[in-house]
Amino acid sequence: MFRFKPAPVNGGFRMEGYWVWCGSVIRGEDGRYHMFASRWPTSLPMHPGWLVASEIVRAASDTIEGPYVYEETVLPARGAEYWDGRSTHNPHIVKYNDKYVLFYMGTTHPLPEPDASLKLDDPLTIVARSNKRIGIATSSSIFGPWERSDQPIVDVRPGKFDSYLTSNPAPCIQEDGSVLLIYKARRYEGNRHGKMTIGVAKAPHYGGPYRTISEEPIFPPQYHIEDPFIWKSGNGFEMIAKDMDGSICGEKYSGVHAKSADGVHWFIDDKERAYSRLIEWDDGSTRLMGNLERPFLYFENGEPTHLFAATSDGSNGFHDCTETWNMVIPLEGKKNDGDS
Repeated sequence: MFRFKPAPVNGGFRMEGYWVWCGSVIRGEDGRYHMFASRWPTSLPMHPGWLVASEIVRAASDTIEGPYVYEETVLPARGAEYWDGRSTHNPHIVKYNDKYVLFYMGTTHPLPEPDASLKLDDPLTIVARSNKRIGIATSSSIFGPWERSDQPIVDVRPGKFDSYLTSNPAPCIQEDGSVLLIYKARRYEGNRHGKMTIGVAKAPHYGGPYRTISEEPIFPPQYHIEDPFIWKSGNGFEMIAKDMDGSICGEKYSGVHAKSADGVHWFIDDKERAYSRLIEWDDGSTRLMGNLERPFLYFENGEPTHLFAATSDGSNGFHDCTETWNMVIPLEGKKNDGDS
């Protein structure tokens, strides 16, 4: 699908003392490149620390490949009474007319601050996960101030596939201002949550109202994917997403490619791998990364030029990594039809 150039070893964004994830890049009014990313302190476990202590920050670089340098915290914690009051995550930045629109996931909980003993089955983590929702923040400048939504734009719906949580927003704002939004969801199964699924919503404007337009997930249960990224193409829409277990394209945590004529009905090409965790670096080395997630394509003049992705130094995903960062891979362009 894409031809990749070697990834710059010193590119992307990392911060000492923090886990870094979820890179989304845009060119600001100052001509520089700005990455909106998630970070949380390494004093907490990487997973599930993000659920209870992530904040969205902005880093900048004079060049698209970086390295990016932290400049400010954009969406800090603001109090348990807010729907996004304790953690913000999954940033996706776009610009429409004169507004920057930051889509993100937020959550809250009424429990004490976490410590290094935090685990996935702790009450704090369970409550925070169940409160995950999608919202937006807007600004007339890349430097803020940012106005957050008072309520989520995509909430849960009792009895539906998204009754437990909504997260991982993947928006596409079209020329008329309407929005197609792909998102991750889970349903309640008894008192617990079910498997992750992918839903689709539409809105006449980025501010809403958003309406889920399919009463079932857009992919069947055997397609275990997350982290969608979508864009408008000549024949409708395209998507790349993470193959959670490798059952679709043959490599765990690699990328799948899907297409849709209308944004609602999607087809995954299970013979095509959008990207691999096996990365060639510009120092001549090749390495199988522990993770390659939250893919984000940067477009210039309508064509994708760079793939940003969250990665780790471990060999077993979240479980043994000691560092995470947002890396960047320059693209040569799309493969021609018939290329393998």
